[in-house]
Amino acid sequence: MSQPTTVAKATTRFLRISPQKCRLVADLIRKRFVGEALTILKFSKKRKASVLIEKVLRSAIANAQQKESNLNVDDLVVSSIQIDGGPSAKRIRPAPMGRAYRVLKRTSHIHITLEERKGR
Repeated sequence: MSQPTTVAKATTRFLRISPQKCRLVADLIRKRFVGEALTILKFSKKRKASVLIEKVLRSAIANAQQKESNLNVDDLVVSSIQIDGGPSAKRIRPAPMGRAYRVLKRTSHIHITLEERKGR
């Protein structure tokens, strides 16, 4: 079995979903083959997070195919998926007796790295 090598990366930034929700889905597909990861994302209960992560994963697959034309997609593995917090938008929500509560609308940055593993 050969040494795994990084084939492609994909990143998306400033997604309007909290990092905590995305990390729950990201933990399901870490270290999995790409086909298996796409199936998991398709049937995940966390709809918004899984759809957004699926778009980034498909972008990473397209980047890998663009980089190496004779690449077998079935050999690709999600080597790392990282969900970072982006800037939070601060909003005000009215509260009793003239007060105001702060609402944080969180954003996420998603980074996916794929590597090629031969010999399943």
